[in-house]
Formats: sequence, C-alpha cells, structure tokens
Amino acid sequence: MNSVRELLAASVIAIQNSCFIYPACQKCFSRLILDSRRFNCLKCGCTGEAKDATYRYRLSLKIADTNDLFDITVFGSCLDPFFGVTAENLQRYIQDFNQLSGETNTDASPGVLVQAVETCFIGKRFIFGV
Repeated sequence: MNSVRELLAASVIAIQNSCFIYPACQKCFSRLILDSRRFNCLKCGCTGEAKDATYRYRLSLKIADTNDLFDITVFGSCLDPFFGVTAENLQRYIQDFNQLSGETNTDASPGVLVQAVETCFIGKRFIFGV
C-alpha cells in the first residue's frame, strides 16, 4: 500500500448515502453486526453487548475537481466539527428522534438530517487528504 498522501481540492456534488454513522469495532473500526442484545465484529472477532457499541462517522461523497469525478468516503472524528457532535451523540439523537416519531428503520437518518448534510456539503469546496 502506498503511504504517500496527497491533497485534493474538490467540490462536493452529491452525498452518496443517507446513513452517516455506523456501529464500529473499537479495535479495527470495521462495521459491527448488531442484534438486539449483542454485537460482533466479523473482521477481528470482538464481541460485546449491543448497548456498549460505539459509533463512528462515515460520509460517502461524490466530488469533482477541475478534471475528474471521484467517489470518496470520509471517516471518523474529522467530521465532528461539521455535525457539531460526536458520532456517538448523533446516534443517540437519532435513536431518540426515531422513538418519538415512531420510525422503525433504524439504519436511516431522519430526512431533515439528510437535507441538512446536503446543504452543508453539496456545492462546497474542501481539501481532502487522500
């Protein structure tokens, strides 16, 4: 794997997904498999109680520079300033919102959140470390 990092100045043209956070393994950051009571990491074998799962940001974007289009995924706490809270706290807010609104799809972010993220990112220019 090439360890050279480049900087890419590009504009966001689309948000690729509506789920901005995921349950993450504390050891390897892979997506956890959750059921109602337990979590399991298929990559490293870590297990635990579902209530103890931690969450991490994952924002998939379509971006464009002056020459090309790219699909890029931004992970982790570098997104905290844009969302204003940690992924862990955002997950709690989404769970509370879904309970109050009666939403049963726990993988989807509320539509108002998706709109807010689109407003904050689409059309804006960022420098990405790739």
